[in-house]
Amino acid sequence: MLVLAMDEIYLLNSTRNILLAGVDEAGRGPLAGPVVAAAVILDPVVPIADLADSKTLGQDQRNSLFKMIRENALSWSTGMSSVEEIDELNILQATLLAMQRAVNGLAMQPDEVLIDGNRLPRLSIPAQAIVKGDSKVQAISAASILAKVERDKIMVDYHKKYPDFSFHLHKGYGTRQHINEISQFGILPIHRKTFNPVKMMIEQQS
Repeated sequence: MLVLAMDEIYLLNSTRNILLAGVDEAGRGPLAGPVVAAAVILDPVVPIADLADSKTLGQDQRNSLFKMIRENALSWSTGMSSVEEIDELNILQATLLAMQRAVNGLAMQPDEVLIDGNRLPRLSIPAQAIVKGDSKVQAISAASILAKVERDKIMVDYHKKYPDFSFHLHKGYGTRQHINEISQFGILPIHRKTFNPVKMMIEQQS
């Protein structure tokens, strides 16, 4: 039996004129800000070197690849779920919703969607979930880079809006610095009220 790696499947399907979209997200774990997803259809005729899981890349590498992906992919799109949607739906459902929005935003409809993780959003086209897909499939790697860079931009903007908080550094994650900032300056509208320790702080204040 012939066993193909996921990238080999991607290339094989590309030669058959099957459009594959990779999907990934950024921002499931932070205490603040939206969760952002991206969908990317790479052009097999214009390969992009050095694509990898965004978490393994430095900021300069991500920014450079971000530009190359947007310039050379056949289609790309981002979608997000707000803090309010995260608190209302829970982070899993909000993440799946952001992924759905990213896929629906593509300028061309793929024949199949490859999604990082083990859960699928509701889509009208065939899809499969791939655990650790961001390190196995180039299109998912590309999506992880777009999602990460887009979300980081949002967090930098939050730092400008709320200069007492170092969102440009911790990106909303629950670092000691961020928790100290919440204790000193209070809970912001962009904080996820259902995430601890924010949830516990609210309960203690009530």
